[in-house]
Amino acid sequence: MQKETLTNLGLYLAKRSVNKADVARKTGLSTYRLSQLSINSRSHLRVEELYLIALAINVQPNELLEFVCKDFKLPENSGS
Repeated sequence: MQKETLTNLGLYLAKRSVNKADVARKTGLSTYRLSQLSINSRSHLRVEELYLIALAINVQPNELLEFVCKDFKLPENSGS
């Protein structure tokens, strides 16, 4: 059986002990969608979803965005 790894969003929500059912109720997202965003790295988080999740858990959207995107880097030869 393959062990599930949390996505950065999943890690953030787990670190804050967020109740996904509560977030789903507040945002209108399904609990299934929140679970997929938390465990499936191929599930693409939409900006609208990130914004609604941030509002639902009372954090600044930029804080959540920075955590979720912390592994993204510009390519070495980005022309700067």
